[in-house]
Amino acid sequence: MSWKEAAEPVLTRLPAVKRPDRHVPFKRKLGWTAGVLVLYFFLTNVGIYGLGQGEDIFGQFRTILAGEQGSLLQVGIGPIVTASIVLQLLGGANLLGLNTDENPRDQALYQGLQKTLVIVMTALTAFPMVFAGFLQPSQAVADSLGISTGALGWIMFLQIFLGGMLILYMDEVISKWGVGSGIGLFIIAGVSQRLIGGFIAWSGLDAGYVGFFPRWYGILTGQVEMGPVLTQTGLFDLFLGPGELLALITTLLIFGIVVYAESVRVEIPLSHSRVKGARGRFPVKLIYASVLPMILVRALQANIQFLGRILNNQWAGMPAVIGEYSGSEQGFAEPTGGLFYYLAPIYSPEDWMWWLGETAAAPWQIMLRVGVDLTFMIVGGGIFAIFWVETTGMGPRATAEQIQRSGMQIPGFRQNPGTTEKVLERYIPQVTVIGGALVGLLAVMANMLGTIGQVTGTGLLLTVSITYKLYEEIAEEQLMEMHPMMREMFG
Repeated sequence: MSWKEAAEPVLTRLPAVKRPDRHVPFKRKLGWTAGVLVLYFFLTNVGIYGLGQGEDIFGQFRTILAGEQGSLLQVGIGPIVTASIVLQLLGGANLLGLNTDENPRDQALYQGLQKTLVIVMTALTAFPMVFAGFLQPSQAVADSLGISTGALGWIMFLQIFLGGMLILYMDEVISKWGVGSGIGLFIIAGVSQRLIGGFIAWSGLDAGYVGFFPRWYGILTGQVEMGPVLTQTGLFDLFLGPGELLALITTLLIFGIVVYAESVRVEIPLSHSRVKGARGRFPVKLIYASVLPMILVRALQANIQFLGRILNNQWAGMPAVIGEYSGSEQGFAEPTGGLFYYLAPIYSPEDWMWWLGETAAAPWQIMLRVGVDLTFMIVGGGIFAIFWVETTGMGPRATAEQIQRSGMQIPGFRQNPGTTEKVLERYIPQVTVIGGALVGLLAVMANMLGTIGQVTGTGLLLTVSITYKLYEEIAEEQLMEMHPMMREMFG
């Protein structure tokens, strides 16, 4: 008996959101999407009952993993992304033996396997958060309930697990009944909230971090001190200090580069085999695999740092060569040496500008960390982009079969899937790797220069690209609403 036959009774009976059996009107799709988004914001403001003190174990990765520290959505989309990484690696190595392109049974098994992995990963993520000391139960709440803090910890664990399940099914609702994907929508929601706050947040000029515009109001009115403009101190204050001009330039530059990269494409001409004069084009974009594989790369880094913080909490005599940690103003331990330091991403200019005196590491250590981060993101971006294209039906073979089914063909070539596949292989694999590597490079450079609201370069890249694709999908939905015959062409 194969593993598919043994697992099928379980994987195909997991609770699932029913797929619509007919066309869902665009307004109703917008309604479902808006409703889930409102529910998401509501759940991020519902605290974990019984929580005393808490440390955000995800730290700077919070912008791409969504969710909110101390809320029911504590784990965010982390378990979903981690499950996707496992499936991408297993599928890339052809260990699953599933044909998700043509076999409906294998498609159902794949979806069930993914959901099972998400459930397991949610439990594996929530358990150490509570029982490794990162989220400590409140002694006062435990006493009021007449239970031990250990029992209260299990109640907290169940709340976090429930939040992870809600994220899973909210994503499924949007994917089947809404517009776009839930994962993308949650990332946009979290990053946009931080970005808007980074521009307009006003907490008082004497109360630490405030938004870009309030801070410049303070600068222009003399309430925020700045050094003389033409001196080294003045230039630092202008670009890296209170002025934050470098973060503003980086934020605007990332917006421009991503929008431009989304428009760069190689267009392969197509003609209809039966309808004379009917022509079209198949676009192979520079960022062909989108920036979503970058979530997988950063999530892999987040899991590595997750492991490091667990070891730091639980292993009192951990050797310095593995990792050294110190507290930070953000409320979570930061690696300052050892293997986990070199595997940690660069978050801000202060992490690599050693001449500013913000880091105690030697210049060669900082440059090694920058080199590891660049290599991880560029190579990882290319590899995960290939996996993403192959597992989502965007590879040369799947695309050639899709073109064949639509009745189209490449002019000058036989109407044959194999012939079309050979033509597509000249473009898709190369563009996929180049696009994935480019997105990885942009993410690291944006982190190194800093962004408004400290949303991280990856978070900003994801938000701009996902928003652009969401705009394209909304335009496509509106086109199909106005011209119902177009639905057959778009599938």
